[in-house]
Amino acid sequence: MSRAASLTPSPWVTRFAPLIAADGEVLDFACGSGRHARWLASKGFRVEAVDRDAVALELLTGTPHLTTREADLEEGPWPYAGRRFDAIVVTNYLFRPRLPLLLTALNHGGVLIYETFMVGNERFGKPSNEAFLLRSHELFERVADACTVLAYEQGEVAEPKPAVIQRICAVKGHNPSLRLP
Repeated sequence: MSRAASLTPSPWVTRFAPLIAADGEVLDFACGSGRHARWLASKGFRVEAVDRDAVALELLTGTPHLTTREADLEEGPWPYAGRRFDAIVVTNYLFRPRLPLLLTALNHGGVLIYETFMVGNERFGKPSNEAFLLRSHELFERVADACTVLAYEQGEVAEPKPAVIQRICAVKGHNPSLRLP
């Protein structure tokens, strides 16, 4: 993947970002290079980008509307006890034990935008370890009890590179009248 592609936000994220409350507070969880954090901050959202990679986080310093937090998201203490967000964005990351905590950190009516790899991706390279690959329909099943699922997809994609993925957009709480933007 080219450097420009690595800075381009996912179309899944940009498609559902309009559902986030204006001036809302967004958590970009396991933000990596910060492509989504930067983009969301440029749209006026207040963004917290969290990752264990201090060098990547340093590159985000000085971005308006954006704060960073260095944290070990798997072994360290949960950094968001008592915090709530209007939206949580997660891409290309899976650590199952934190998923219930992410849902807890989402405000009622808050938007979860999640996109990551699933079983079958091993044909295309990394990640190939099943610990980092969702099982069929797993993301939907883990989110549906707490949220209204607005959109869900799973399967093979060609862009930005060939992969097998799952993605979901869900709003915390149950509201059957919610509609896509």
